Amino acid sequence: MRILVTGASGLLGLNLSLAALPSHQVIGVDRSTLVGVPFELLNMDLLDEGALNTMFAAVRPDALIHCAALADVDACQADPAASQRLNTVLPEDLAAGCAKHDIPMIHISTDAVLDGRRAGFYTEQDTPNPLGVYARTKLEGERAVLAVNPAAIIARVNFFGWSLTRTRSLAEFFINNLRDGISVNGFTDVHFCPMFVGDLAETLLLMLEKGLVGLYHVVGSEALSKYEFGQAIARQFGYDPDLIKPITVDRSDLVAPRSHNLRLSVHKLSTDLGRPVPGFSTGLVKFYTQFQQGYPQKIASYQQPSPLVN
Repeated sequence: MRILVTGASGLLGLNLSLAALPSHQVIGVDRSTLVGVPFELLNMDLLDEGALNTMFAAVRPDALIHCAALADVDACQADPAASQRLNTVLPEDLAAGCAKHDIPMIHISTDAVLDGRRAGFYTEQDTPNPLGVYARTKLEGERAVLAVNPAAIIARVNFFGWSLTRTRSLAEFFINNLRDGISVNGFTDVHFCPMFVGDLAETLLLMLEKGLVGLYHVVGSEALSKYEFGQAIARQFGYDPDLIKPITVDRSDLVAPRSHNLRLSVHKLSTDLGRPVPGFSTGLVKFYTQFQQGYPQKIASYQQPSPLVN
């Protein structure tokens, strides 16, 4: 299968592209901070006029997984227009192109579209209520995609793993600081269901192979607080867990509002895939094994060197 992956330099896009390689032909699309990757790379800005038509004509993919987004929550809050272009308009245009060419599509969305104000686990039937610009534009993207392409998959995700710059995931944040003996905060009142990015990549590919359609929660099967997440990272990597200070999110200096409860049910996904959804505990072991095997250095080697300034 020829799989087109947008946002190929992002945490999910890069890990997904590498994970798909043994079984699929991968074409990554990026504005190119990548060099030396073992898959085909198309260097373009998808927001440029005519870019999507050029891309579909050049690649002729069998499937598209749209990972590109403006995912910095506070940056979205500061620039709603950019967030709208990247998180709503672009997905809609890609979905329309996939519908026109009869190409299966997965659109990556976020658990943040839910307001977190209810108890228990959210299902796909629960009504979203985004709290900030990022969440609002991602929800509008979900709805726009399904309006023009009802056969698309919408995957609401939350994941961790190794990134190109080693700064893009919450796990990397904890590791970078704890390694250097720096004290950090961990939110005791924000609960979520993180999935190891390798497990997420495998799950997304299986969803394509199974021909699923519509909205799915594609997160880990275990829920924990961000403080507990940081504590688990510290213990796994042998760092001092006491460096993580338990606080509530309302006491932080974050700009955009955050949901407190992002416990998402994966019952629908597990049922339709016919197998259990991986949890955080097993994913953390895989994440640490990658660390031991030098995977973060491998990922970093794909980063385009910055030009020298005289």
